[in-house]
Amino acid sequence: MTHEAFLRWEETQEGRHEFLEGEVFAMTGGTDRHNMASGNIYMLLRQHLHGKPCRVFMADVQVRVEAADAAFYPDVMVTCAPEDAEDRRVKRHPSLIVEVLSPATASFDIGRKFACYRQIESLREYVLVDPDEMGIEVFRPDPDGRWVLYPVRSGERLRLDSVGLDVPIEAVYENID
Repeated sequence: MTHEAFLRWEETQEGRHEFLEGEVFAMTGGTDRHNMASGNIYMLLRQHLHGKPCRVFMADVQVRVEAADAAFYPDVMVTCAPEDAEDRRVKRHPSLIVEVLSPATASFDIGRKFACYRQIESLREYVLVDPDEMGIEVFRPDPDGRWVLYPVRSGERLRLDSVGLDVPIEAVYENID
């Protein structure tokens, strides 16, 4: 299946699906903790970027990775590219992608999906959030293009250089029991 055929097909489906090299994968449901973490990050980014040309999107907007022939629905993403305003369903130039981990998808998010995301030239940060334990992993490319891990733990600040956000990690975990 081509990505274009996938988009047409998905419009007729009740659930969301991800696309990788012609194959389609149904997405699983999340938990309240997953939802709260995603929502908290979205709100922090949305408030921080208010009045700026960057836009924040949640789980229903797709990111297309042309180089990997893939399309995913990140939990949260930010794009500052004017050309991304042209398509309401698909963004191609994110600067920041956030995935909130779940037991069913964690290894894919950390492995194959991250390998695909690294092929997006505009991507400056990839963030993995553990909704069950206060811990965030921020990956950024170094000047040589190697992605370096910057872990953030309880009592520390989450710094997202791609958008200039700096907040206590506790803000991401607000109202998560």
